[in-house]
Parts: sequence; structure tokens; C-alpha cells
Amino acid sequence: MSSLPLDRILQSQGFGTRKYCRQLIEDGAVSINGAVIDNYRQTFETKDLEFSLFDEVWRYREHVYIAMNKPAGHECSLKPSHHPPVIDLLPEQMRWREVQPVGRLDHDTTGLLLLSDDGAFIHAQSSPKRHVPKLYVATTHAPIDEALLQALRSGVQLHDEPALLAATHCRQLGAHELEIALEQGKYHQVKRMLAAAGNHCTALRRVAIGGLTLESLGLAEGDWIFLEAEELARLNAQPEA
Repeated sequence: MSSLPLDRILQSQGFGTRKYCRQLIEDGAVSINGAVIDNYRQTFETKDLEFSLFDEVWRYREHVYIAMNKPAGHECSLKPSHHPPVIDLLPEQMRWREVQPVGRLDHDTTGLLLLSDDGAFIHAQSSPKRHVPKLYVATTHAPIDEALLQALRSGVQLHDEPALLAATHCRQLGAHELEIALEQGKYHQVKRMLAAAGNHCTALRRVAIGGLTLESLGLAEGDWIFLEAEELARLNAQPEA
């Protein structure tokens, strides 16, 4: 953290070009500690800084780490093909900050999705070397039996994959619903594994990444929150058995 002029602070937080941020400040739209600041050159320590813009309070964040409960019908792409992007569910300034999804969920898959503007974080979270399990709940077309569960645990062969891919955890939740954890993160992996095991996935929801669970965050579909240090630490923790 450092001391920065107020126009650069607003620009870094995604509120527009430096020229536009200067205009906001000169128009009296920004206040700190209850006092309107109209000098864009005035500097402030960014550590623990809070400011109000149009009476909405914001905290300075060098980078943002976001968890979203992704709804169906949105693509995890900044250049979507057929559906609106998940970034549309965030405030406009997140586009200015170049926030992007960490990995991808299919347009019809719901659940826990991470987003950030921190390139190192995105790379680390996306790396297959991390071996952090992602937990899904899948609904199947045909009833689930022990043979299906055993096939998923033992490993199934997918097209263009040299080795068998196996779930690190798999258990039945209902006649047509199972819980499955994967570490690899291959393209359409849950759906393809179910197909290879002789069934068909009709709905899919990601409920956890590492020790961070959708339930603990309490997010309704389409909602999002900033992740703080405690929640970020849970990403690297093993899920509870």
C-alpha cells in the first residue's frame, strides 16, 4: 500500500478514466471521513482507506477477489457467443478493473465461481499443480447405481485423454443426484465422465472449491461478495469429510 492522489485512487478502483475521476472529485461527489474532497491532487494512504462516491461507501482494494453464485444462462467469457457474460452481474467498475472469471463454468452450470483482477491469483488458482478439489452436485437422467459410482471413483476413459480420470470423492445423494469432487478441471469433465460411465448429466452445480463452500457464503443465485483473507485461506484448505 502507498500514498496516492485521489484521482489515481478512483481510477485504480475502476471508476473511469483519470479525467473522468478528476471531474467527479471537482464536482464534490467524493468524500472521506465525512468531508467532501474537491482537490484531486490531494493524497491519501491507501491502507484501510474508505471513501464515499455519490453517498455509497467503498473500501480501497489493491486487487479484488470475488465469489459469485453463478446462475444459469451466463457465459464465463469476456467475449460471449450466445449468452450474456457473468461480468454483467457485477458493478460496471469491475469491467474497468478488468475483473475476469477464474476458470470457467458452462453457461448452464450454476454455483460457486471466483473472479479477480489479480493475474497471479488467477494463474495460481487455475494451475493443475494445486490439486485443490472442486465439489459438484450433478443431476442425472438415469437412476444412479453402485456401478456408476464405482466407475467414477475408479476412473473412466475420456476421448483425447491419455489416462483414466477419476473422482477424488463420489457419493449418492438421491435417486438421480450425486456429489462428485474433481481435481483436474478438464473441459466439461463432470458431464463427460458421467457420459463415459453410461449416464447423462441434466443439471450441474459447483458447491465448493477447496474448503470454501457456497453454503458458508450464503449467496443466492446471481449474488456475489468480496472475499476477505479468511475466505481466501479456505480456498487452499481441504474440504471437510
